[in-house]
Amino acid sequence: MHFKRGDLVTRESYNNDIIFKIDDIIDGDVMLIGLNVRLCADAPTSDLNLYEVSENEAILDDDEYIRKIDFFNKDERDDYFYIPGRILHIDGDEEDLKRCLNFYKEGKVNAFGLHVKESDMPNVITKHLEEIKPDILVITGHDAYYKKKGEKEDLRSYKNTSSFVKSVQLARKYEKAHDKLIIVAGACQSNYEALLKAGANFASSPKRINIHALDPAIIALAVSLSDKSKDIDLLDILEKTKHGASGLGGIITKGTMYVGYPR
Repeated sequence: MHFKRGDLVTRESYNNDIIFKIDDIIDGDVMLIGLNVRLCADAPTSDLNLYEVSENEAILDDDEYIRKIDFFNKDERDDYFYIPGRILHIDGDEEDLKRCLNFYKEGKVNAFGLHVKESDMPNVITKHLEEIKPDILVITGHDAYYKKKGEKEDLRSYKNTSSFVKSVQLARKYEKAHDKLIIVAGACQSNYEALLKAGANFASSPKRINIHALDPAIIALAVSLSDKSKDIDLLDILEKTKHGASGLGGIITKGTMYVGYPR
């Protein structure tokens, strides 16, 4: 079967469990990125099945995430006014970035998005922090843990964790205080402990599992819409993500939203 870039496929060897998009084809090896998860993979063409989208099928499941926004939004009928925290979202996947920016727009928060290849993120992170001056920084894209390459503690066993770690370290060099710059970092199967040690407030993935494309955004939105004078409800926020604390974890910190009176 002939495959081309952009085709939707599944892998026979994994019981066709995840829908991927073909990102590139190099010497017969097909580079894959998850459609609804932040996983990257590669496979021979012999292992791939073309995924046929049926009529009226919604292959993107963003709506279930958008419905969760009401949990974070404040009651606009009261006499207070609210200024949510500003978000800078740097993403290795352009389509996922668009989805996240739409999610922030639905949540009525001020967000700036940049599509940057994961390996290039450390080269541009400081520049964009200085330009945007966000309250919340999201560093994400695609990742994978390869058991054959080594232990979970070894960053060389991961596709992009080392780039995320370097970016977090540079961001934390720019702003050392965890309450002044909230950092959400990682993708599918990323080294959770290394990202937290580098300075992230929230990271994936404690159980080295896949996370949803919008999971980093739901954490960022929740912090943006949480009161600056109060600790966030960490467990409640994590439960709003696809797999809860198995997919993402972090530290209790303050929100970033100013509350004023009167409206």
